[in-house]
Amino acid sequence: MRDPLLALTAAALLIAVPVARAQAVTCADQPVTARGEPSRLEVLAKAKARGNWRAKVRALPGLGAAYADWYKAVGGDYSCSEGNGGTICTAVGLPCRD
Repeated sequence: MRDPLLALTAAALLIAVPVARAQAVTCADQPVTARGEPSRLEVLAKAKARGNWRAKVRALPGLGAAYADWYKAVGGDYSCSEGNGGTICTAVGLPCRD
C-alpha cells in the first residue's frame, strides 16, 4: 500500500520543478581585461581595477551595462604587482548576464 504523504510530496515536487527553473546565463565570447590606478592598499587597487573593468564592459559594443556586473563574470580574477606609486591591479573576467 502506498503512503499518501509520499504521493502528495511527489506531486508537489512535480508541480514545483518547472517553476524553479534556473535562469539561462549569457556570456561574452572573450574575457575583458582592465588595469586600475595605483593605490597604497591592495584592496583599493582591486576596486579600481574592477571599476575600470565595469566601465570597459559597458562601453563595448554588443555588451553594455547588462554585462558589467563583476560578480556575474565567469573566472573573474586579479593580478597585482607593486610599483613606485603603490599596488597596481589588473582585473580579468568573462562578462555574463542573466
